[in-house]
Amino acid sequence: MSTLIVIAYPGEHRAAEVLATLKQLRSEDLIDLDDAFYVTKDQEGDTKVHHAVHLTRKGAGWGALGGLLIGALFFVPVAGLLVGAATGAMAVKLADLGIDHQFVKDLSAQLQPNSSAIFILVRNVEPDEVLAALRPYGGTILQTTLSEEAEEDLRANLQASEGS
Repeated sequence: MSTLIVIAYPGEHRAAEVLATLKQLRSEDLIDLDDAFYVTKDQEGDTKVHHAVHLTRKGAGWGALGGLLIGALFFVPVAGLLVGAATGAMAVKLADLGIDHQFVKDLSAQLQPNSSAIFILVRNVEPDEVLAALRPYGGTILQTTLSEEAEEDLRANLQASEGS
């Protein structure tokens, strides 16, 4: 089972700093992460997904999760996805996969212009361990748990979207 942890920051560059810390902790085997990526929203309100080098030993390929989540959460065109009905359908699919409406609402409210957020996928670790390492950076912690079934369904959808 995996847990998706999202932490939002008021600064556009803070999530990049956090990612560097995650990579360091991972290299020291202090945390066990499947993957991480971050999102920035600049002063003009443009949202960008910054894919990390996969942190997992298995190379699970969760980088595409960024495009799917951001496309559905913020209704922006990502990786050739269209705004409108297709994006709305993605939001419904994410809800079906265990990412609930309140999580989407909270995350959307936190990512304002000149801000950033980091998305962390944790497996076989208490999420509190990761949060403790990141707490000195501040930010607003949002978190949702994905069931094994939801994770497998999401993987299948991500693989399908990578093939198109």
